[in-house]
Amino acid sequence: MKTLSLALVAALLAAPVFAQQGNPGAHFIENWDLNGDGAVSAEEAAERRSDVFASFDSNEDGFLDAGEYVPFDEARANDMAENAGHGQGGGAMAAANGMKLEVNDTDKDGKVSREEFLTNAASWIAGMDKDGDGVVTKADFGRK
Repeated sequence: MKTLSLALVAALLAAPVFAQQGNPGAHFIENWDLNGDGAVSAEEAAERRSDVFASFDSNEDGFLDAGEYVPFDEARANDMAENAGHGQGGGAMAAANGMKLEVNDTDKDGKVSREEFLTNAASWIAGMDKDGDGVVTKADFGRK
């Protein structure tokens, strides 16, 4: 059973990419900060990524293959088109790139296992954590 509605999944996928005008990272924090403390930890990211994975693993085999990545990428592209111009700073690009198949396919077998997708949450957060405090906050999305 899929755990999230398509609209919520699209918002989660685009959340890393877009920021509310004048408030970089706000949309990401809003959608990925599960405990409401204003920061996204690797644990929170792994939990949300689990939801995203389940939503796109259409055959429920525990892998996202290239075919399953098509609607995954389309959901992000559609949200990007609707919110064009709101991405800011290096954190947004790192967030977007951290969801790609080629980044998450760590064993290079052409598909992403649930384990790969969840394990990569820590490096995904580390890549956005510009101040090195172990979490991602709005400050990590500022322009360089």
